[in-house]
Amino acid sequence: MDPSLVPAWTSLFLGLFAFCAGIGELRARGHWQKMVEELAASPALQIIVAMVELFLGAVVYLANPWAGAEWLSRAMHVIGGLMALEALVVLAAPDLYLSFWLRRFGPLGRAWAWLSMLFGVVLIAVAVLRF
Repeated sequence: MDPSLVPAWTSLFLGLFAFCAGIGELRARGHWQKMVEELAASPALQIIVAMVELFLGAVVYLANPWAGAEWLSRAMHVIGGLMALEALVVLAAPDLYLSFWLRRFGPLGRAWAWLSMLFGVVLIAVAVLRF
């Protein structure tokens, strides 16, 4: 595989994830709200989810270096870093962080789903233009 395509592949897979997550929320309203409620209620689940997100964030961060002039690699680098940071926040202050999101998903569930789908489409489009 051509290493210069790593940012495009990363963008494609993150875009597909965001798009499909949005579709899932639109098909089963309240799905994300329930997910965050379950996560807030289970310390074991918090650790598992944080570990998976930390690992995936680190992979995205390390696979897309900041060095160089390619803006997509830098954008994926930032997204990976934010994923890793979110995982650490979930570990350090799950009560504060998850209660913040619990207040956001209820009334704005559809809006978040559409925003996730839009973000996914943008990431997919950027990736496809790179291939």
